[in-house]
Amino acid sequence: MHPVMRLPPEADTQALRKALWRYRIGHRITAEDDALVLWVADPDQREALLALVARWQKGEPLELAEQVSKADSLGVLPTLKQLPVTVAMVVVSLVVFALMGVFGDLLVVALTIVPIGFVGGELSYGSLAGTLASGQVWRLLSPAFLHFGWMHLIFNLMWVWYFGRQVEAFQGGRTLLLLLVVAGVLANLAQYATGTVLFGGMSGVVYALLGHVWLMSRRVPGSGFFVPQMLVVFMLGWMVFTMTDMAGLVGFGNVANEAHLGGLIVGLVTGWYYSARRLRS
Repeated sequence: MHPVMRLPPEADTQALRKALWRYRIGHRITAEDDALVLWVADPDQREALLALVARWQKGEPLELAEQVSKADSLGVLPTLKQLPVTVAMVVVSLVVFALMGVFGDLLVVALTIVPIGFVGGELSYGSLAGTLASGQVWRLLSPAFLHFGWMHLIFNLMWVWYFGRQVEAFQGGRTLLLLLVVAGVLANLAQYATGTVLFGGMSGVVYALLGHVWLMSRRVPGSGFFVPQMLVVFMLGWMVFTMTDMAGLVGFGNVANEAHLGGLIVGLVTGWYYSARRLRS
């Protein structure tokens, strides 16, 4: 991060921040003793940032029709091409969800961590060792792409897009793919270890991305990573809440808590590792 300018400590920067993200200008605003300091991630974007700040200070609209049109017509596709892993995570989850509506339980049982079925009206399932020995290795990760409702799907993919594109933009697709595989597999194994076999969702990976991005932003402020502290508090608070009996009373009892915790631990470990590498370099 590179410091650009100081702003009044009482300034409401919400509109400015939204505009900067709208134009894909990586930035951060920190509170000093007597001012707010505005930082830019890429020094080549300094002039564009200053131009938006000038318009914001004058109270002018920050949405320029010509620039928005150009960004919408020329910027979306190149942006998606720069984030192939993030886009793939979202698209595969959407496709699996759509196919669940067509094939129903046939698809679900093909993607659960172990094969399941009903024998004599009771749930029957194989062992993980036997499943892996038969070559069905994909089942270690595939539950991450199972979602059992629109809210479940939207909530997870929203955070995959928010955190995943940061990881891919600043550290590359390989790092994001590594996080997906490691966090997805370990989160699924953590949930399976509790005796649960019918579960799914990308939330274990989401919590890994949260932990990774948060540690990178805290330990290496110049890395470009950013996550609002209140978002961290909310997501950690939500994870703790779903572990309590109160969650069950209000209809949130069937949550993969162990997957959340397992994913978060993976993200904290990778965030610490990659931030330590950056600090040593």
